[in-house]
Amino acid sequence: MKHRLSRQHVVDMCRTMLDRGYLKATEGNVSVRIPGHRLYAVTPSNYDYDKMRVEDICIVDFDGKHVPDPGGAGGLVPSIECGMHANVYRERPDVNAIVHTHQPYASALAFLRKPIPALTDEQVRFLGKQVAIIDYAPSGTGFLAKNVQKKVAGGDNAFIIANHGVVALGTDPDRAVFNMALLEKVSIAYLMALTSEAGKVYTIPDTIREIAFSKLKKDEKRIAAQITEAVEPVRVPEDEELPSAETEAPEQFETSADLGYSISEYLDVDDTLRRLKALVAQPMRGLRHDALLDTLNYFETKCTASKEITERAKKRIPGGVQHNLAFNYPFPLAVDKAEGAYLTDRDGNVYIDFLQAGGPTILGSNYAPVNERVAEVIRESGPVTGLFHEYELKLADIIHQYMPHIEMYRSLGSGTEAVMAAVRAARAYTKKKMVIKVGGAYHGWSDTMVYGLRVPGSFRMNAKGIPWGATGRTREAFPHDLGLLKRKLIENRLRGGTAAVVVEPLGPESGTRPVPKGYNAAVRKLCDEFGALLIFDEVVTGFRTGLGGAAGYFGVTPDLTVLGKAVSGGYPMAGGVGGRADVMAVFGSGLDGKHGAHIQVGGTLSANPLSCAAGYFAIQEMARTNAPVIAGRAGDRLTRGLQRLIDKYGLPYVAYNQGSIVHLQSSGVLMLDMRNPVKLFKENKGRKQVMEQMGAAYAAHGIITLAGSRMYTSMADTDEVIDDALARFDQVFALVEGV
Repeated sequence: MKHRLSRQHVVDMCRTMLDRGYLKATEGNVSVRIPGHRLYAVTPSNYDYDKMRVEDICIVDFDGKHVPDPGGAGGLVPSIECGMHANVYRERPDVNAIVHTHQPYASALAFLRKPIPALTDEQVRFLGKQVAIIDYAPSGTGFLAKNVQKKVAGGDNAFIIANHGVVALGTDPDRAVFNMALLEKVSIAYLMALTSEAGKVYTIPDTIREIAFSKLKKDEKRIAAQITEAVEPVRVPEDEELPSAETEAPEQFETSADLGYSISEYLDVDDTLRRLKALVAQPMRGLRHDALLDTLNYFETKCTASKEITERAKKRIPGGVQHNLAFNYPFPLAVDKAEGAYLTDRDGNVYIDFLQAGGPTILGSNYAPVNERVAEVIRESGPVTGLFHEYELKLADIIHQYMPHIEMYRSLGSGTEAVMAAVRAARAYTKKKMVIKVGGAYHGWSDTMVYGLRVPGSFRMNAKGIPWGATGRTREAFPHDLGLLKRKLIENRLRGGTAAVVVEPLGPESGTRPVPKGYNAAVRKLCDEFGALLIFDEVVTGFRTGLGGAAGYFGVTPDLTVLGKAVSGGYPMAGGVGGRADVMAVFGSGLDGKHGAHIQVGGTLSANPLSCAAGYFAIQEMARTNAPVIAGRAGDRLTRGLQRLIDKYGLPYVAYNQGSIVHLQSSGVLMLDMRNPVKLFKENKGRKQVMEQMGAAYAAHGIITLAGSRMYTSMADTDEVIDDALARFDQVFALVEGV
């Protein structure tokens, strides 16, 4: 049955009003706007409310025409007042529910044709400046529908229809019922005042009336924006079969092309950005207050061991945790076990793991076949020798096998170190100093790259403790803006030229601002034109996009590639830089007598047997199992399911994926930038809070995400795991304000 949730709201409203005595037998009618559609659900004509079922509720469009549903009303026709309801929904986008009843006291005023003035500030705050009289017209006629439409345009929420009944409007079903009840309360008081002291009924001062009404109008404007600024959601038919993660690796897998890539179909970037822009333009839609309290109660009562240990940790560890991924609202969870698609915290709570340590565990957490083979290596060599070990070469060889553009590879300790080394190598090779990055992208925390971090156009906003000189030769271009990038390259000519342009090939923050498919090729062309090296930061996308990385997927060859995370299969010391042999020659090691010929990089634990063996075996297993592609299909299934749920609940949220990197934007905070600084500073805190609270709600329902906005799927995410996760997301979305 379509639109079951909206139908259920109508039934629930009828039950509530029956219990309170506001409805009798078949009189009156009730409707609810269907989110994301030009439709509403309404009670059938001449049908006993006490017997009303979800299947009996009718669906009507905004032209007042019945939309029959074989699974719904079963031959019943909608209320004769459906034209009136349609007119209200068209005229007032802030109205999401309507109640039309014939309750006695307000109906008495309908016979007197006497409007109710502003008696209390509560009345004005919720019902409007006055409860006006709507001119008489016969029931169910277009004349009455037009009369109602004219009156509701002013923004009031309660009206008395001459010689008929009342209409109460609400921003949601509960508010419509509340307004109807408040109208009856005010009607009783007004009638009593009229009968006891005729001609001496006092109203509140005009100033108070205007203040209260301005608050009502502000609320109405906010709610209306959820309709006027919205775009049509991605429609996913209820009977559509979701993509399956169940796929087999090809028998031959000598190259990355043999295996394919995790991105089955590149997303429509223009449409995705349009939806993200609409999300940011709308008011924030977070958890209902009661749902937020329930979420916080979960952490307080079910995660006591996590809270205790992280509180103790604050005495020895700044902030209580060692990694930004572990910062979670309302407090960090302490994990004791990770295996496959699941995490278990210290209290024994089990979660579906869509964090996957921030992306490296494409095979799934704690993957036994890799662990066993790594254990065999370090039983012989130990975790570190200080001298050369065969797995240094094996890792470099297997990387080159699947990423042929990486002719030479230098292992380092992390993605941050690798970016530092790549920038230094580019400057040494080109003998130029300037570096350009894309605003909003994260390339680690080195002095040079903490510039335009996460928020495009923010320059040094996050550069506390970093001297001005350290970022003096770094520039940023706004995402997708090739024209601005070219201007920066031209400007840099006057400063000695650009050594390198550094990009995340899917877009800043792992594709949070996804790039058009031809973007990387265009950047490659600009780099060639201006003699700059192109550096791909593939810390996240390397192996996750496919064994050929994002470079292989896009068919664009960078000069240098930064790897991290998956390059050690989830083991520590995951980082390195590789690329063209002539550029990589500046990394030359050893005492070769060429004083000053090589750049200075190093690290006692770089290229240790533990990390190199783990990386080598993990890449072997990813090739054998086709893990990146399987993880990508799981991402497809998760994304399509989320889009279906977003449509179901009429939410403004945006779900999209680039293979196994899945984005779920609930507040749009990551889309704010310095091109609109007023909006950034006004809304950044509130939108970030909504994102964090949604992340907490996901966790309270057994799903771990990255900051409530990003998810990494793995080979361990079977169709069953994804479907379980979608059922949990369904429960969370039902708790959102206005649903």
